[in-house]
Amino acid sequence: MIHAAGPYLLASVLVGLGLYGILARRNAVLVLVGTELLIAGGSLLLVTAGALGRDEVWAGQVLALFVITIAAAEVVIALAVVVAAYRRRGSIDLAEDAL
Repeated sequence: MIHAAGPYLLASVLVGLGLYGILARRNAVLVLVGTELLIAGGSLLLVTAGALGRDEVWAGQVLALFVITIAAAEVVIALAVVVAAYRRRGSIDLAEDAL
């Protein structure tokens, strides 16, 4: 049995880094990486909650696999949008959109 503090601490670090990546970065790819870190932190919380609880149907682990699958599809679509934006504008800086 694992101690609960380790996975919860790691998940909080991942979520914190993801939020920093989303809020502080202007590059679209780095914002996407921040989003993936946020999703990874959430998935780790799901797996931890499933492992520490007395869940006989493994709902946390199964839901984490579902989230990973959806996140993979999300990355493919987001990278396609980033590449299309780069080809059209020559830059993927998100601050240029606000100007």
